[in-house]
Amino acid sequence: MDLEAFAARLSALRERALQAVRETADPSSLEQVEAAYLGRKGELRTLLGGIGGLPAEDRPRVGALANPIREDVERAIAQRRERLESIALEVRLAGERLDVTLPGRPLRRGSLHPLVETEREIARFFGRYGFVVYESPEVETDERNFEALNIPADHPARDLWDTIYLQPPDSEATGTPDDGRLLLRTHTSPGQIRAMHEMSPPLRVLTPGRCYRYEAVDASHGFEFFQVEGLMVDEGTSLAHLRGLLDEFAHAMFGAARATRFRPGYYPFTEPSVAFDIGCVSCEGSGCPACGRSGWMTILGAGMVHPVVLRNGGLDPERFQGLAFGMGVDRIAMLRYAINDLRVFLANDLRFLERF
Repeated sequence: MDLEAFAARLSALRERALQAVRETADPSSLEQVEAAYLGRKGELRTLLGGIGGLPAEDRPRVGALANPIREDVERAIAQRRERLESIALEVRLAGERLDVTLPGRPLRRGSLHPLVETEREIARFFGRYGFVVYESPEVETDERNFEALNIPADHPARDLWDTIYLQPPDSEATGTPDDGRLLLRTHTSPGQIRAMHEMSPPLRVLTPGRCYRYEAVDASHGFEFFQVEGLMVDEGTSLAHLRGLLDEFAHAMFGAARATRFRPGYYPFTEPSVAFDIGCVSCEGSGCPACGRSGWMTILGAGMVHPVVLRNGGLDPERFQGLAFGMGVDRIAMLRYAINDLRVFLANDLRFLERF
Protein backbone atom coordinates (compact mmCIF):
# COMPACT_ATOMS: atom_id res chain seq x y z
CA MET A 1 0.00 0.00 0.00
CA ASP A 2 1.42 3.37 -1.01
CA LEU A 3 1.19 6.62 0.94
CA GLU A 4 -1.74 8.04 -1.05
CA ALA A 5 -3.88 4.96 -0.46
CA PHE A 6 -3.03 5.04 3.25
CA ALA A 7 -4.01 8.72 3.47
CA ALA A 8 -7.31 8.02 1.70
CA ARG A 9 -8.14 5.24 4.15
CA LEU A 10 -7.36 7.53 7.10
CA SER A 11 -9.60 10.24 5.67
CA ALA A 12 -12.45 7.76 5.14
CA LEU A 13 -12.02 6.47 8.69
CA ARG A 14 -12.23 10.02 10.02
CA GLU A 15 -15.53 10.67 8.21
CA ARG A 16 -17.06 7.38 9.39
CA ALA A 17 -15.99 8.04 12.99
CA LEU A 18 -17.35 11.59 13.04
CA GLN A 19 -20.62 10.41 11.52
CA ALA A 20 -20.95 7.65 14.09
CA VAL A 21 -20.29 10.12 16.92
CA ARG A 22 -22.98 12.46 15.62
CA GLU A 23 -25.53 9.63 15.49
CA THR A 24 -25.04 8.44 19.07
CA ALA A 25 -28.13 8.96 21.26
CA ASP A 26 -26.79 8.17 24.73
CA PRO A 27 -23.50 7.95 26.65
CA SER A 28 -23.44 4.15 26.40
CA SER A 29 -23.49 4.10 22.58
CA LEU A 30 -20.91 6.88 22.54
CA GLU A 31 -18.55 4.72 24.57
CA GLN A 32 -19.05 1.90 22.06
CA VAL A 33 -18.17 4.23 19.16
CA GLU A 34 -15.08 5.45 21.01
CA ALA A 35 -13.93 1.88 21.58
CA ALA A 36 -14.66 0.90 17.94
CA TYR A 37 -12.50 3.68 16.46
CA LEU A 38 -9.96 4.69 19.13
CA GLY A 39 -9.76 1.65 21.37
CA ARG A 40 -6.90 -0.84 21.63
CA LYS A 41 -8.55 -2.96 18.95
CA GLY A 42 -10.21 -0.04 17.15
CA GLU A 43 -10.02 0.75 13.46
CA LEU A 44 -7.46 3.52 13.80
CA ARG A 45 -4.98 1.38 15.73
CA THR A 46 -5.57 -1.52 13.33
CA LEU A 47 -4.97 0.70 10.32
CA LEU A 48 -1.80 2.18 11.80
CA GLY A 49 -0.56 -1.33 12.40
CA GLY A 50 0.00 -1.58 8.64
CA ILE A 51 2.57 1.21 8.60
CA GLY A 52 5.26 -1.45 8.50
CA GLY A 53 4.44 -2.13 4.81
CA LEU A 54 5.32 1.43 3.78
CA PRO A 55 8.73 2.66 2.85
CA ALA A 56 10.75 3.97 5.77
CA GLU A 57 10.67 7.55 4.52
CA ASP A 58 6.81 7.53 4.35
CA ARG A 59 6.16 6.27 7.85
CA PRO A 60 6.66 9.64 9.67
CA ARG A 61 4.31 11.29 7.18
CA VAL A 62 1.60 8.74 8.00
CA GLY A 63 2.00 9.54 11.69
CA ALA A 64 1.64 13.25 10.93
CA LEU A 65 -1.62 12.49 9.08
CA ALA A 66 -3.02 10.15 11.76
CA ASN A 67 -2.49 12.36 14.81
CA PRO A 68 -4.82 15.22 13.64
CA ILE A 69 -7.47 12.61 12.75
CA ARG A 70 -7.24 11.09 16.25
CA GLU A 71 -7.51 14.55 17.78
CA ASP A 72 -10.56 15.40 15.62
CA VAL A 73 -12.35 12.22 16.66
CA GLU A 74 -11.45 12.68 20.35
CA ARG A 75 -12.65 16.28 20.23
CA ALA A 76 -15.92 15.25 18.59
CA ILE A 77 -16.44 12.52 21.21
CA ALA A 78 -15.82 14.97 24.10
CA GLN A 79 -18.23 17.52 22.63
CA ARG A 80 -20.88 14.86 22.00
CA ARG A 81 -20.50 13.50 25.54
CA GLU A 82 -20.98 16.99 27.00
CA ARG A 83 -24.07 17.48 24.84
CA LEU A 84 -25.57 14.14 25.83
CA GLU A 85 -24.98 14.86 29.50
CA SER A 86 -26.61 18.26 29.08
CA ILE A 87 -29.64 16.65 27.41
CA ALA A 88 -29.88 14.07 30.22
CA LEU A 89 -29.73 16.84 32.83
CA GLU A 90 -32.47 18.79 31.07
CA VAL A 91 -34.68 15.70 30.98
CA ARG A 92 -34.10 15.02 34.68
CA LEU A 93 -34.77 18.62 35.66
CA ALA A 94 -37.93 18.65 33.56
CA GLY A 95 -39.16 15.64 35.52
CA GLU A 96 -38.31 17.30 38.82
CA ARG A 97 -39.62 20.73 37.94
CA LEU A 98 -42.15 22.17 40.39
CA ASP A 99 -44.88 24.60 39.55
CA VAL A 100 -44.36 27.17 42.28
CA THR A 101 -47.70 28.77 41.45
CA LEU A 102 -49.58 25.70 42.69
CA PRO A 103 -50.88 25.75 46.28
CA GLY A 104 -48.61 24.01 48.75
CA ARG A 105 -49.35 20.59 50.15
CA PRO A 106 -51.15 20.86 53.48
CA LEU A 107 -49.00 19.84 56.43
CA ARG A 108 -50.46 17.59 59.06
CA ARG A 109 -50.56 19.45 62.34
CA GLY A 110 -50.19 17.68 65.61
CA SER A 111 -52.04 18.58 68.76
CA LEU A 112 -51.40 18.67 72.47
CA HIS A 113 -52.19 15.65 74.57
CA PRO A 114 -55.54 16.20 76.32
CA LEU A 115 -53.83 16.07 79.73
CA VAL A 116 -51.28 18.69 78.67
CA GLU A 117 -54.00 20.87 77.17
CA THR A 118 -56.10 20.60 80.33
CA GLU A 119 -53.13 21.42 82.54
CA ARG A 120 -52.32 24.47 80.44
CA GLU A 121 -55.93 25.60 80.50
CA ILE A 122 -55.92 25.38 84.30
CA ALA A 123 -52.68 27.36 84.42
CA ARG A 124 -54.09 29.99 82.03
CA PHE A 125 -57.13 30.50 84.23
CA PHE A 126 -55.25 30.88 87.51
CA GLY A 127 -52.63 33.00 85.76
CA ARG A 128 -55.28 35.71 85.46
CA TYR A 129 -55.29 35.89 89.24
CA GLY A 130 -51.53 36.16 89.60
CA PHE A 131 -50.65 32.49 90.05
CA VAL A 132 -47.32 31.42 88.58
CA VAL A 133 -46.30 27.87 87.69
CA TYR A 134 -43.74 26.40 90.08
CA GLU A 135 -42.22 23.07 89.07
CA SER A 136 -40.67 20.77 91.65
CA PRO A 137 -38.87 17.39 91.38
CA GLU A 138 -40.74 14.11 91.15
CA VAL A 139 -38.27 12.43 93.51
CA GLU A 140 -38.77 13.89 96.97
CA THR A 141 -37.64 13.35 100.51
CA ASP A 142 -39.85 11.76 103.11
CA GLU A 143 -39.62 15.01 105.07
CA ARG A 144 -41.07 17.26 102.34
CA ASN A 145 -43.59 14.76 101.05
CA PHE A 146 -45.08 13.95 104.46
CA GLU A 147 -43.65 15.40 107.66
CA ALA A 148 -43.55 19.04 106.55
CA LEU A 149 -47.16 18.71 105.41
CA ASN A 150 -48.38 17.64 108.84
CA ILE A 151 -48.74 14.00 107.79
CA PRO A 152 -47.63 11.76 110.68
CA ALA A 153 -46.02 8.38 110.23
CA ASP A 154 -49.28 6.50 110.74
CA HIS A 155 -51.22 8.41 108.07
CA PRO A 156 -52.67 6.10 105.34
CA ALA A 157 -50.64 7.89 102.66
CA ARG A 158 -47.50 6.68 104.42
CA ASP A 159 -48.46 3.06 104.00
CA LEU A 160 -45.86 1.09 102.03
CA TRP A 161 -48.60 -0.14 99.72
CA ASP A 162 -49.47 3.42 98.65
CA THR A 163 -46.06 5.07 98.43
CA ILE A 164 -43.26 4.03 96.09
CA TYR A 165 -40.02 4.35 98.03
CA LEU A 166 -36.59 4.47 96.42
CA GLN A 167 -33.27 3.15 97.62
CA PRO A 168 -31.67 6.15 99.35
CA PRO A 169 -28.43 7.36 97.69
CA ASP A 170 -25.14 7.58 99.50
CA SER A 171 -25.61 10.16 102.25
CA GLU A 172 -22.06 11.51 102.05
CA ALA A 173 -22.37 12.14 98.31
CA THR A 174 -25.78 13.78 98.39
CA GLY A 175 -26.12 15.25 101.87
CA THR A 176 -29.28 13.20 102.46
CA PRO A 177 -29.64 12.22 106.13
CA ASP A 178 -28.92 8.57 106.83
CA ASP A 179 -32.46 8.03 108.14
CA GLY A 180 -34.15 10.00 105.32
CA ARG A 181 -35.84 8.02 102.60
CA LEU A 182 -36.36 9.12 99.04
CA LEU A 183 -39.63 8.41 97.28
CA LEU A 184 -41.66 9.20 94.18
CA ARG A 185 -43.91 12.01 95.29
CA THR A 186 -47.48 10.98 96.04
CA HIS A 187 -48.78 14.51 95.39
CA THR A 188 -47.37 17.84 94.25
CA SER A 189 -47.77 19.36 97.71
CA PRO A 190 -44.01 19.19 98.45
CA GLY A 191 -43.68 21.95 95.86
CA GLN A 192 -45.67 24.20 98.19
CA ILE A 193 -43.11 23.71 100.94
CA ARG A 194 -40.31 24.50 98.50
CA ALA A 195 -42.14 27.61 97.25
CA MET A 196 -42.68 28.95 100.78
CA HIS A 197 -38.98 28.56 101.52
CA GLU A 198 -37.89 30.21 98.27
CA MET A 199 -40.45 33.02 97.99
CA SER A 200 -41.80 35.68 100.30
CA PRO A 201 -45.50 36.48 100.76
CA PRO A 202 -47.63 37.51 99.08
CA LEU A 203 -47.21 34.42 96.95
CA ARG A 204 -49.49 32.61 94.52
CA VAL A 205 -48.14 29.46 92.91
CA LEU A 206 -49.41 26.47 90.97
CA THR A 207 -47.50 23.21 91.34
CA PRO A 208 -48.38 20.91 88.43
CA GLY A 209 -46.75 17.60 87.71
CA ARG A 210 -46.71 13.84 87.66
CA CYS A 211 -47.37 11.84 90.82
CA TYR A 212 -47.06 8.17 91.73
CA ARG A 213 -48.83 5.76 94.05
CA TYR A 214 -48.68 2.01 94.26
CA GLU A 215 -52.24 1.25 93.21
CA ALA A 216 -54.01 -1.26 91.00
CA VAL A 217 -54.80 0.22 87.60
CA ASP A 218 -58.44 0.37 86.56
CA ALA A 219 -60.82 2.76 84.84
CA SER A 220 -60.59 5.33 87.63
CA HIS A 221 -57.20 4.63 89.26
CA GLY A 222 -53.61 4.59 88.09
CA PHE A 223 -50.18 4.29 89.67
CA GLU A 224 -49.16 7.34 87.63
CA PHE A 225 -51.32 10.44 87.43
CA PHE A 226 -51.16 14.22 87.10
CA GLN A 227 -52.01 16.86 89.67
CA VAL A 228 -52.24 20.61 89.86
CA GLU A 229 -52.15 22.22 93.29
CA GLY A 230 -52.46 25.88 94.13
CA LEU A 231 -51.18 27.87 97.08
CA MET A 232 -51.94 31.44 98.01
CA VAL A 233 -50.36 33.00 101.12
CA ASP A 234 -50.93 36.57 102.25
CA GLU A 235 -52.17 38.60 105.16
CA GLY A 236 -55.92 38.37 105.58
CA THR A 237 -56.49 35.44 103.21
CA SER A 238 -59.81 33.77 104.01
CA LEU A 239 -62.09 30.93 103.06
CA ALA A 240 -64.24 33.45 101.18
CA HIS A 241 -61.32 34.10 98.80
CA LEU A 242 -61.03 30.37 98.24
CA ARG A 243 -64.74 29.98 97.50
CA GLY A 244 -64.81 32.86 95.05
CA LEU A 245 -61.68 31.64 93.25
CA LEU A 246 -62.93 28.08 92.87
CA ASP A 247 -66.39 29.22 91.75
CA GLU A 248 -64.81 31.21 88.94
CA PHE A 249 -62.63 28.25 88.03
CA ALA A 250 -65.60 25.88 87.82
CA HIS A 251 -67.54 28.33 85.66
CA ALA A 252 -64.58 28.82 83.33
CA MET A 253 -64.03 25.09 82.87
CA PHE A 254 -67.60 23.75 82.87
CA GLY A 255 -69.86 26.66 82.00
CA ALA A 256 -71.10 29.82 83.67
CA ALA A 257 -74.33 28.18 84.84
CA ARG A 258 -72.57 25.28 86.60
CA ALA A 259 -73.73 24.89 90.21
CA THR A 260 -71.02 24.58 92.89
CA ARG A 261 -70.86 23.78 96.57
CA PHE A 262 -68.50 23.42 99.49
CA ARG A 263 -68.88 20.53 101.90
CA PRO A 264 -66.73 19.54 104.88
CA GLY A 265 -63.66 17.46 104.20
CA TYR A 266 -60.46 16.38 105.86
CA TYR A 267 -56.85 16.85 104.82
CA PRO A 268 -53.97 16.91 107.30
CA PHE A 269 -52.35 19.94 105.65
CA THR A 270 -55.43 22.21 105.68
CA GLU A 271 -57.74 23.41 108.46
CA PRO A 272 -60.60 23.81 107.83
CA SER A 273 -60.77 21.47 104.83
CA VAL A 274 -63.47 21.29 102.18
CA ALA A 275 -64.42 19.21 99.17
CA PHE A 276 -65.45 21.27 96.17
CA ASP A 277 -68.32 19.85 94.11
CA ILE A 278 -69.94 20.86 90.86
CA GLY A 279 -73.30 19.91 89.40
CA CYS A 280 -73.00 16.59 87.58
CA VAL A 281 -71.89 17.17 83.99
CA SER A 282 -73.68 13.99 82.85
CA CYS A 283 -77.17 14.52 84.26
CA GLU A 284 -77.02 18.26 85.05
CA GLY A 285 -77.89 17.56 88.68
CA SER A 286 -80.88 15.25 88.24
CA GLY A 287 -79.00 12.18 89.48
CA CYS A 288 -77.34 9.40 87.53
CA PRO A 289 -74.90 6.49 88.06
CA ALA A 290 -71.94 8.77 87.23
CA CYS A 291 -72.62 10.96 90.28
CA GLY A 292 -73.97 8.24 92.53
CA ARG A 293 -77.46 9.68 91.98
CA SER A 294 -76.52 12.66 94.13
CA GLY A 295 -76.40 15.21 91.31
CA TRP A 296 -72.91 16.35 92.40
CA MET A 297 -69.36 15.51 91.40
CA THR A 298 -66.29 16.23 93.50
CA ILE A 299 -63.54 17.78 91.38
CA LEU A 300 -60.98 18.88 93.99
CA GLY A 301 -60.08 19.23 97.64
CA ALA A 302 -59.16 22.52 99.30
CA GLY A 303 -58.92 24.41 102.54
CA MET A 304 -56.98 26.92 104.58
CA VAL A 305 -53.33 26.01 105.02
CA HIS A 306 -52.70 24.40 108.40
CA PRO A 307 -50.62 26.59 110.75
CA VAL A 308 -48.13 23.75 111.16
CA VAL A 309 -47.55 23.67 107.40
CA LEU A 310 -47.03 27.44 107.30
CA ARG A 311 -44.53 27.16 110.12
CA ASN A 312 -42.72 24.30 108.34
CA GLY A 313 -42.58 26.51 105.27
CA GLY A 314 -40.76 29.19 107.26
CA LEU A 315 -43.75 31.54 107.65
CA ASP A 316 -45.40 32.98 110.73
CA PRO A 317 -49.01 31.62 110.98
CA GLU A 318 -49.91 34.49 113.31
CA ARG A 319 -49.23 36.95 110.51
CA PHE A 320 -49.96 35.03 107.31
CA GLN A 321 -52.84 32.87 106.23
CA GLY A 322 -52.92 30.61 103.22
CA LEU A 323 -55.41 28.81 101.04
CA ALA A 324 -54.63 25.69 99.06
CA PHE A 325 -56.40 23.45 96.59
CA GLY A 326 -55.50 20.38 94.62
CA MET A 327 -57.06 18.56 91.70
CA GLY A 328 -56.33 15.64 89.42
CA VAL A 329 -55.73 16.80 85.86
CA ASP A 330 -56.95 13.40 84.67
CA ARG A 331 -60.23 13.91 86.53
CA ILE A 332 -60.82 17.37 85.04
CA ALA A 333 -59.99 16.13 81.54
CA MET A 334 -62.35 13.16 81.88
CA LEU A 335 -65.20 15.48 82.84
CA ARG A 336 -64.43 18.03 80.11
CA TYR A 337 -64.20 15.46 77.30
CA ALA A 338 -66.72 12.86 78.60
CA ILE A 339 -64.08 10.13 78.96
CA ASN A 340 -64.97 7.23 81.23
CA ASP A 341 -61.62 5.40 81.44
CA LEU A 342 -58.42 7.24 82.40
CA ARG A 343 -56.23 4.43 81.05
CA VAL A 344 -56.72 5.79 77.52
CA PHE A 345 -54.66 8.87 78.41
CA LEU A 346 -51.44 6.85 78.63
CA ALA A 347 -52.23 4.16 76.03
CA ASN A 348 -50.57 6.07 73.12
CA ASP A 349 -53.51 5.15 70.87
CA LEU A 350 -53.52 7.53 67.90
CA ARG A 351 -57.20 6.86 67.26
CA PHE A 352 -57.90 8.47 70.62
CA LEU A 353 -55.26 11.21 70.52
CA GLU A 354 -56.25 12.42 67.03
CA ARG A 355 -59.63 13.47 68.41
CA PHE A 356 -58.02 16.43 70.19
